[in-house]
Amino acid sequence: MAELSPLRRRMTEDMTVRNLSPATQRSYLHAVAKFSQYFGCSPDRLDIEDVRTYQVQLVARGISWPALNQIVCALRFFYGVTLGRSELPERIPYAREPRKLPLVLSADEVVRFLEAVPGLKSRTALTTAYAAGLRASEAVRLKVSDIDSSRMMIRIEEGKGAKDRYAMLSPQLLTILRGYWRLVQPPHWLFPGRDENRPIDPQVLHAACRSACKAAGLAKRVTVHTLRHSFATHLLEAGTDIRIIQVLLGHSNLSTTARYTRVASTTIRNTASPLDRLRLDVVPPG
Repeated sequence: MAELSPLRRRMTEDMTVRNLSPATQRSYLHAVAKFSQYFGCSPDRLDIEDVRTYQVQLVARGISWPALNQIVCALRFFYGVTLGRSELPERIPYAREPRKLPLVLSADEVVRFLEAVPGLKSRTALTTAYAAGLRASEAVRLKVSDIDSSRMMIRIEEGKGAKDRYAMLSPQLLTILRGYWRLVQPPHWLFPGRDENRPIDPQVLHAACRSACKAAGLAKRVTVHTLRHSFATHLLEAGTDIRIIQVLLGHSNLSTTARYTRVASTTIRNTASPLDRLRLDVVPPG
């Protein structure tokens, strides 16, 4: 799409006006560019049948549903907003999300995992991610000033959907962060990268997860998001109201948070079966 600078500029302006994040803008521009390159012509000359053909070949290539839906979002924006063809977006379908249960660690597995994380900075960042239920992108962009010990809160700036929110700051995490700060003394970013003027790269945390998982001997594939899933599930098992968990996670819809009820073991164990209200003998006493 580089040769179509006026079109690219117009789409960029449309996204900027709607306050889409820089990362989302880059993703959308890249998706439309790949769509254009596939057919070898300007995307404004392609129609809904071309979009369908492109989706079919992406599925045939085995693209994941999140990646496919990101492309769908980009094309719906391009046609509906930049080209002003409001009738087209609804005709570009999203992929149906597989109904998979989130992978969750037990409390003992969390301890084994975190203690096996190599490096103080990565270990502290991943501990923070679990303790506050943060996404990888949120954990790496924390600033020293975001830790509010007087209110026992962590300020999350521009989380998913460019939304600000507050996360919990546990007393134990505060003690850990104070010990970490005394040793590292980060000036601005809580977890700085090699260049102190930039935060640590999320890929560093992903790599640390892989190393820790192997070192801890865990059969599960643990990611930063696994820690977030575990945070939510452990809160639910401890009796925390699901609406509070929704706020802590920054979920817009309660239905997104409600999926944790399907993996919370104490919720399952403590729910009485309707059979327990009946008095019957199925197997005669021996």
